[in-house]
Amino acid sequence: MKSVSLTAYPRTLVKRTGVKKIRTNGRIPAVIYGRHNPPQNLEIIDRDLENMIHHSASENVLLDLKVDGDARSKRLALVQDVQHHALSGKVLHVDLHEVSETEKVTIMVPVEPTGEPAGVKTGGGVLEHVLFRIKTRALPKDLPEIIHVDVAHLEIGKSITLGDIKAPEGVEFLGEKKIVVLAVAAPVAEVVEVAATDAAAAAQPEMIKEKKDETGAAPAAAAKGGEKGGEKGGADKGAEKKAEKKK
Repeated sequence: MKSVSLTAYPRTLVKRTGVKKIRTNGRIPAVIYGRHNPPQNLEIIDRDLENMIHHSASENVLLDLKVDGDARSKRLALVQDVQHHALSGKVLHVDLHEVSETEKVTIMVPVEPTGEPAGVKTGGGVLEHVLFRIKTRALPKDLPEIIHVDVAHLEIGKSITLGDIKAPEGVEFLGEKKIVVLAVAAPVAEVVEVAATDAAAAAQPEMIKEKKDETGAAPAAAAKGGEKGGEKGGADKGAEKKAEKKK
């Protein structure tokens, strides 16, 4: 990763009203921290910061940071986190992580697929982006801004796992190697049709069973009803005959 030059200025205003005033004056509040030095509050000209982000492939940027009034000419730092306004998208705050050229660091690097998958081009499949960032460890100069993954060979039902991606020299990808990063799924219409067929097949035995129960239960009930009815009818006739004899 190539370093980018940026100038920052010490910041004394830290409360909410002070931070708001800094933004009104066209500057962005920031903080830099690291293992070898205590945290320091800074402010950066918003135009310089936005231009830097605009010309970078991602927000993972290595800085040759010059702090105004600092005895050190430059400090090497990684842009650790950038906070944006939810509606306008403007930068609200920046965290900088001071690093050493000789010490490996770990950051999350975005994944970007390249090429059109064969399963999408010829089979109408859908490319699924499962893992958007990969935890990466390397020396600052070796860190990639973006991890490009070629997906042109992917057919429907095939996937690329973390273990399938070759890391650049000096770079290590951290995480379970079997984790799926990118995959090509079957067309949505085909999946819905198969699901509907399976549901119909599963429901059919239940319908047959219900019919058997109905046809089996009805005669038995009718027979019992007939028997009871017959017994009742016979008893009524007997009572009528006895009444006639008495008369």
